[in-house]
Amino acid sequence: MNYDEFLTRVGQRGGPTEREHADAATKQILAAVGQRLAGNEPRDLASQLPAELQAPLLRPTGQAEIGDDLDDFLRRVSDREGRGCTTEQALTHARAVLSSIAEFVSAGEIHDLRSQLPTGYAPLFESPQQS
Repeated sequence: MNYDEFLTRVGQRGGPTEREHADAATKQILAAVGQRLAGNEPRDLASQLPAELQAPLLRPTGQAEIGDDLDDFLRRVSDREGRGCTTEQALTHARAVLSSIAEFVSAGEIHDLRSQLPTGYAPLFESPQQS
């Protein structure tokens, strides 16, 4: 699957359907997730993804690491995404992005990703809606 197909998949799973919005939302979500990962995990995850998805995981944003609170994570994502995105939409978008990523990476890598996130982040991995 290439990046354009990935963005289409994000839209089918409840994320933004307009390409530019899906691209921006995906990159903001990955940047927020990348801030939460330690050690080599951002690099390990990025190595299994298309080039367009790698930089947000690996690029330092200069902002403080996101804490254990899912609501804080969703507020940050919605603020970064802009476009009037609510925290509920940020949750839907994050689910769409992460479930689409699961199609690119190994099950072991998804396990490693989940193991580095607080248990309160479990809703990010619940099944998104599909069109």
